[in-house]
Amino acid sequence: MSSKGIKVDNDLKTKVDAFRERITGEAENLVADFFPKKLLELDSFLKEPILNVADLKEIHSEINIKVPDPIILNNSHDGVDVQNSRKRKMEDGLDDDNCQDGPKVFAMPGGMIKSNGQLVDLIERVKPEIRTLIEKCNTVKMWVQLLIPRIEDGNNFGVSIQEETVAELRTVEGEAASYLDQISRYYITRAKLVSKITKYPHVEDYQRTVTEIDEKEYISLKIIVSELRNQYVTLHDMILKNIEKIKRPRSSNNEALY
Repeated sequence: MSSKGIKVDNDLKTKVDAFRERITGEAENLVADFFPKKLLELDSFLKEPILNVADLKEIHSEINIKVPDPIILNNSHDGVDVQNSRKRKMEDGLDDDNCQDGPKVFAMPGGMIKSNGQLVDLIERVKPEIRTLIEKCNTVKMWVQLLIPRIEDGNNFGVSIQEETVAELRTVEGEAASYLDQISRYYITRAKLVSKITKYPHVEDYQRTVTEIDEKEYISLKIIVSELRNQYVTLHDMILKNIEKIKRPRSSNNEALY
């Protein structure tokens, strides 16, 4: 088949048309059925006890790192010990380049320092919801983009609605992806603080900071679930209100029906 100088293989065109029809069917089902069901599901999730903890102390996770007993040094030997230690390093061929001050690598008495179990469980429930929103938005976005007709002068009001819908879907995708980044940042920030506690177990502020980080993440996760629900509501409402212009942006254009 030839279209104004561009030859299109009939077999490929048939497959592409089948793809368009599949995307159309999936997207229309998402908007009409999946979006409203998912927003109700997330609304119920927001009412569960796990997201309605009254006292945030309930989500605290104890870090069992014992504070070592203080080491009392004899002032009369402090300087000699330091000098002898330095001398032994030089005799053994060790200097500051290959032997740095600081704690040695060691095994924790209680084994691995665990994450906050309650927050990990909550995160494992929220992450699939984030991924689902990203995937479904991508499908609906592709559907709307395939409905955009060729560029013409005038009569572009419907096209502008299509473009605004695509922009909104793209924005929702980006926001959902940022939620995943936020979860990753929580883990790495907490890990750094716990590492500080193992190095300086006598500094209480580090332990308090871990508690603050956990509380902040709990609140953030509840906000994320609320935002996911709101995004489903917004997309469902926006697309249904403009469905005629989205599917038929130009009244005289018959190529953009499906």
